[in-house]
Amino acid sequence: MATQLFEPAQLGNLTLSNHIVMAPMTRNRATASHDVTDIMATYYAQRASAGLIVTEGIAPSPNGNGYARVPGIYTAQQVAGWKQVTDAVHAEGGRIFAQLMHTGRVGHPVNMHEGAQILAPSAVAAAGQIYTDEQGMQDHPTPEAFTIDQIKATIQEFVTASKNAIEAGFDGVELHGANGYLIEQFLRSTSNQRTDEYGGSVENNARFALEIAEAVSTAIGKEKVGIRLSPYGVFNDMPYDPAFDALYHYLAKQLNDHVVYVHLVDHESMGAPAVAPAIVDAVREHYTGTLILSGGYTAETAEAALESGRANLVAFGRPFISNPDLVERLKTGADLNQPDFSTFYSPGEKGYTDYPTLAEVSA
Repeated sequence: MATQLFEPAQLGNLTLSNHIVMAPMTRNRATASHDVTDIMATYYAQRASAGLIVTEGIAPSPNGNGYARVPGIYTAQQVAGWKQVTDAVHAEGGRIFAQLMHTGRVGHPVNMHEGAQILAPSAVAAAGQIYTDEQGMQDHPTPEAFTIDQIKATIQEFVTASKNAIEAGFDGVELHGANGYLIEQFLRSTSNQRTDEYGGSVENNARFALEIAEAVSTAIGKEKVGIRLSPYGVFNDMPYDPAFDALYHYLAKQLNDHVVYVHLVDHESMGAPAVAPAIVDAVREHYTGTLILSGGYTAETAEAALESGRANLVAFGRPFISNPDLVERLKTGADLNQPDFSTFYSPGEKGYTDYPTLAEVSA
């Protein structure tokens, strides 16, 4: 029976109630203008028994808000809305990091504020389509390639967003360097065809991620900064190439100076290639901070990862959607509520805050 999983854990200066992380998951419950709603505070507070919550992706700027009803943290109103969320989570004894997600080329003008730009490392459109509330599915537009000045400005947007997150009461921030969004668009040569200092080699492709990590950690403290990476992820038109392995080895070494944790996600359960054990071992060897592993874990496999030393914390994603008391259910071996996939990204409370706890089922 799992034991270490449910014991207190240390993350930098924070003591967590257990070794379980609620993984970031897009839920699209913000307003059409990307403001935080009251039900979002309820949703996160319901799940505060996780040792650490990492929020859904939050846009650091209007240019980074390419999806419908995804929240931002670049206006005073948004900061105030997130303060209600963090207050609610802290009142339940939880800890919560804000995941900063700039969508880059994965966006559509219909979903964005007027005047926002779709920017990416290179003018290469992502394959496929993106959903909009007003016009349904639309082809991904071809982005505008960043100028150097725009790159520097975007790094500062991450810094400002990180400061806003601390003002809003978050315990820290996670930089979203996975799932085909902006930071990963710079990492991968499939989306980054630059020939300047931000592309063309392992060091250059990693530069944007590392400059953001360094700038944000300088602004709010290394102990409050993590990063999520998906070495074998293929989401948002990010085909895998074995040549990328060297990039993640390099990142793991360089990130020691800038982040309190690295969050490695394995999307094999959702159809992506499995992350090779050699990559996890290499990151574990080169990165000496907290390593969070994510991807289809059970209580038993999570415990094994912790006991082996491969992971310091283990993240659970979709089970938290339908089980606000997932920690208790894992601990007792209780059956899990099954999720309603049709409401994962729809507005409103249905499929969001209405899943019952064990106590409510018994009652």
